[in-house]
Amino acid sequence: MTTSVPAASFTDPAPVERLERAAAALTGKNFAVEILDDAATARARVKELIPAGAIVFTGASETLRLSGIEEDINKSGRYDSIRSRPPMDRATQRNEIWAALSTPDVIVGSVAAVTETGSLVAASASGAQLPGYAGAAARVIWVVGAQKVVSDLPAALRRVEEHCLRLESERVMRVYGQPSALNRVLILNAEPEPGRGTVLLLREAIGF
Repeated sequence: MTTSVPAASFTDPAPVERLERAAAALTGKNFAVEILDDAATARARVKELIPAGAIVFTGASETLRLSGIEEDINKSGRYDSIRSRPPMDRATQRNEIWAALSTPDVIVGSVAAVTETGSLVAASASGAQLPGYAGAAARVIWVVGAQKVVSDLPAALRRVEEHCLRLESERVMRVYGQPSALNRVLILNAEPEPGRGTVLLLREAIGF
Protein backbone atom coordinates (compact mmCIF):
# COMPACT_ATOMS: atom_id res chain seq x y z
CA MET A 1 0.00 0.00 0.00
CA THR A 2 1.31 3.47 -0.91
CA THR A 3 1.93 5.75 2.05
CA SER A 4 1.15 9.42 1.52
CA VAL A 5 4.08 11.77 2.06
CA PRO A 6 3.34 14.34 4.81
CA ALA A 7 2.75 17.83 3.40
CA ALA A 8 5.53 19.28 5.57
CA SER A 9 8.05 17.15 3.69
CA PHE A 10 7.10 18.99 0.49
CA THR A 11 7.93 22.41 1.98
CA ASP A 12 10.88 21.75 4.28
CA PRO A 13 14.40 22.11 2.79
CA ALA A 14 16.12 18.77 2.36
CA PRO A 15 19.25 18.32 4.50
CA VAL A 16 22.63 18.54 2.86
CA GLU A 17 23.13 14.76 2.67
CA ARG A 18 19.97 14.39 0.57
CA LEU A 19 21.01 17.26 -1.68
CA GLU A 20 24.36 15.58 -2.19
CA ARG A 21 22.72 12.24 -3.03
CA ALA A 22 20.49 13.91 -5.60
CA ALA A 23 23.44 15.85 -7.05
CA ALA A 24 25.56 12.71 -7.34
CA ALA A 25 22.75 10.78 -9.03
CA LEU A 26 22.06 13.59 -11.50
CA THR A 27 25.77 13.96 -12.28
CA GLY A 28 25.91 10.25 -13.01
CA LYS A 29 23.17 10.78 -15.59
CA ASN A 30 25.02 13.53 -17.50
CA PHE A 31 23.45 16.59 -15.87
CA ALA A 32 25.79 19.33 -14.69
CA VAL A 33 24.97 20.04 -11.05
CA GLU A 34 25.98 22.79 -8.66
CA ILE A 35 24.86 23.00 -5.04
CA LEU A 36 24.51 26.67 -4.11
CA ASP A 37 23.72 28.39 -0.83
CA ASP A 38 20.72 30.47 -1.80
CA ALA A 39 18.68 32.22 -4.49
CA ALA A 40 20.97 35.26 -4.55
CA THR A 41 23.92 33.02 -5.39
CA ALA A 42 21.89 31.29 -8.09
CA ARG A 43 20.91 34.65 -9.56
CA ALA A 44 24.55 35.62 -9.91
CA ARG A 45 25.46 32.21 -11.30
CA VAL A 46 22.77 32.34 -13.99
CA LYS A 47 24.24 35.64 -15.20
CA GLU A 48 27.63 33.94 -15.49
CA LEU A 49 26.21 30.96 -17.38
CA ILE A 50 24.31 32.88 -20.07
CA PRO A 51 26.32 34.96 -22.56
CA ALA A 52 25.11 38.45 -23.38
CA GLY A 53 22.93 38.54 -26.48
CA ALA A 54 21.78 34.93 -26.16
CA ILE A 55 18.22 34.05 -27.12
CA VAL A 56 16.62 33.08 -23.81
CA PHE A 57 13.19 31.76 -22.82
CA THR A 58 12.08 31.65 -19.19
CA GLY A 59 9.59 28.98 -18.20
CA ALA A 60 6.79 30.10 -15.90
CA SER A 61 8.29 29.70 -12.43
CA GLU A 62 7.76 31.17 -8.98
CA THR A 63 11.40 30.32 -8.28
CA LEU A 64 12.57 32.58 -11.10
CA ARG A 65 10.17 35.35 -10.10
CA LEU A 66 11.04 35.33 -6.41
CA SER A 67 14.79 35.12 -7.03
CA GLY A 68 14.84 38.03 -9.48
CA ILE A 69 16.18 35.81 -12.28
CA GLU A 70 13.03 36.31 -14.36
CA GLU A 71 13.44 40.09 -14.24
CA ASP A 72 17.17 39.87 -15.00
CA ILE A 73 16.51 37.91 -18.17
CA ASN A 74 13.33 39.53 -19.45
CA LYS A 75 13.83 43.18 -18.49
CA SER A 76 17.56 43.88 -18.34
CA GLY A 77 18.11 44.13 -22.10
CA ARG A 78 21.19 41.93 -21.74
CA TYR A 79 19.60 39.06 -23.67
CA ASP A 80 17.25 38.48 -26.59
CA SER A 81 14.35 37.56 -24.31
CA ILE A 82 11.55 35.68 -26.05
CA ARG A 83 9.06 36.87 -23.43
CA SER A 84 10.00 40.48 -24.19
CA ARG A 85 9.43 40.19 -27.93
CA PRO A 86 6.25 41.62 -29.51
CA PRO A 87 3.38 39.12 -29.20
CA MET A 88 2.53 36.87 -32.15
CA ASP A 89 -0.93 35.78 -33.23
CA ARG A 90 -1.76 32.36 -31.77
CA ALA A 91 -4.23 31.59 -34.53
CA THR A 92 -2.01 32.37 -37.53
CA GLN A 93 1.52 31.96 -36.12
CA ARG A 94 1.20 28.86 -33.97
CA ASN A 95 4.20 27.08 -35.49
CA GLU A 96 6.43 30.14 -35.19
CA ILE A 97 5.44 30.57 -31.55
CA TRP A 98 6.23 26.97 -30.65
CA ALA A 99 9.52 27.06 -32.57
CA ALA A 100 10.62 30.16 -30.64
CA LEU A 101 9.64 28.69 -27.27
CA SER A 102 11.22 25.31 -27.98
CA THR A 103 14.57 26.17 -29.56
CA PRO A 104 16.17 29.17 -27.82
CA ASP A 105 19.87 29.24 -27.10
CA VAL A 106 19.01 28.81 -23.42
CA ILE A 107 15.84 28.01 -21.53
CA VAL A 108 15.79 28.84 -17.82
CA GLY A 109 13.22 27.45 -15.42
CA SER A 110 12.62 25.11 -12.53
CA VAL A 111 11.04 21.73 -11.92
CA ALA A 112 8.42 20.45 -9.51
CA ALA A 113 10.63 17.74 -8.05
CA VAL A 114 14.13 16.27 -8.07
CA THR A 115 14.65 12.70 -6.93
CA GLU A 116 17.55 11.29 -4.98
CA THR A 117 17.75 8.68 -7.74
CA GLY A 118 18.56 11.33 -10.35
CA SER A 119 15.34 12.31 -12.12
CA LEU A 120 13.71 15.68 -12.75
CA VAL A 121 9.93 16.07 -12.92
CA ALA A 122 8.29 19.08 -14.57
CA ALA A 123 4.56 19.73 -14.93
CA SER A 124 2.67 22.24 -17.04
CA ALA A 125 -0.82 23.21 -18.10
CA SER A 126 0.29 24.59 -21.48
CA GLY A 127 3.51 22.63 -22.01
CA ALA A 128 5.31 25.74 -23.28
CA GLN A 129 8.61 24.99 -21.56
CA LEU A 130 8.59 21.21 -21.92
CA PRO A 131 9.94 20.78 -25.49
CA GLY A 132 12.96 22.91 -24.61
CA TYR A 133 13.49 20.98 -21.38
CA ALA A 134 13.22 17.65 -23.18
CA GLY A 135 15.91 18.36 -25.75
CA ALA A 136 14.93 21.06 -28.25
CA ALA A 137 16.77 23.93 -26.55
CA ALA A 138 20.55 24.05 -26.92
CA ARG A 139 20.99 24.56 -23.16
CA VAL A 140 18.77 24.36 -20.11
CA ILE A 141 19.29 25.80 -16.62
CA TRP A 142 17.01 24.69 -13.80
CA VAL A 143 17.03 26.55 -10.49
CA VAL A 144 15.64 24.26 -7.80
CA GLY A 145 14.87 24.88 -4.14
CA ALA A 146 15.89 22.33 -1.52
CA GLN A 147 12.28 21.52 -0.63
CA LYS A 148 11.80 19.91 -4.04
CA VAL A 149 14.16 17.01 -3.34
CA VAL A 150 12.24 13.77 -2.78
CA SER A 151 13.22 10.13 -2.49
CA ASP A 152 11.97 8.68 -5.78
CA LEU A 153 9.58 9.08 -8.71
CA PRO A 154 6.40 8.03 -6.86
CA ALA A 155 7.14 10.69 -4.23
CA ALA A 156 7.89 13.21 -7.00
CA LEU A 157 4.54 12.59 -8.67
CA ARG A 158 2.74 12.89 -5.33
CA ARG A 159 4.49 16.20 -4.79
CA VAL A 160 3.25 17.43 -8.17
CA GLU A 161 -0.33 16.27 -7.66
CA GLU A 162 -0.83 16.99 -3.95
CA HIS A 163 1.30 20.09 -3.44
CA CYS A 164 2.36 21.95 -6.59
CA LEU A 165 -0.96 21.77 -8.43
CA ARG A 166 -2.86 23.32 -5.52
CA LEU A 167 -0.44 26.23 -5.17
CA GLU A 168 -0.22 26.84 -8.91
CA SER A 169 -4.01 26.77 -9.19
CA GLU A 170 -4.25 29.39 -6.48
CA ARG A 171 -1.74 31.55 -8.34
CA VAL A 172 -3.41 31.34 -11.75
CA MET A 173 -6.86 31.89 -10.24
CA ARG A 174 -5.59 35.22 -8.95
CA VAL A 175 -4.02 36.12 -12.29
CA TYR A 176 -6.32 34.54 -14.90
CA GLY A 177 -9.48 33.63 -12.99
CA GLN A 178 -9.26 29.89 -13.67
CA PRO A 179 -7.45 26.96 -12.05
CA SER A 180 -4.38 25.23 -13.41
CA ALA A 181 -4.25 21.62 -14.64
CA LEU A 182 -1.73 18.81 -14.97
CA ASN A 183 -2.12 18.57 -18.72
CA ARG A 184 1.48 17.60 -19.37
CA VAL A 185 4.09 15.99 -17.10
CA LEU A 186 7.69 15.48 -18.20
CA ILE A 187 10.11 13.10 -16.50
CA LEU A 188 13.80 13.51 -17.32
CA ASN A 189 15.69 10.38 -16.28
CA ALA A 190 19.01 11.29 -17.92
CA GLU A 191 20.59 13.80 -20.30
CA PRO A 192 21.70 12.24 -23.63
CA GLU A 193 23.89 15.29 -24.34
CA PRO A 194 26.32 15.48 -21.41
CA GLY A 195 26.27 18.90 -19.77
CA ARG A 196 23.40 20.34 -21.85
CA GLY A 197 21.26 20.59 -18.73
CA THR A 198 22.52 22.40 -15.63
CA VAL A 199 20.79 21.99 -12.26
CA LEU A 200 21.45 24.73 -9.71
CA LEU A 201 20.38 22.99 -6.53
CA LEU A 202 19.87 25.39 -3.64
CA ARG A 203 20.30 24.74 0.06
CA GLU A 204 17.23 26.87 0.81
CA ALA A 205 13.56 26.53 -0.08
CA ILE A 206 12.14 28.80 -2.78
CA GLY A 207 9.11 28.56 -5.05
CA PHE A 208 6.49 25.81 -5.00
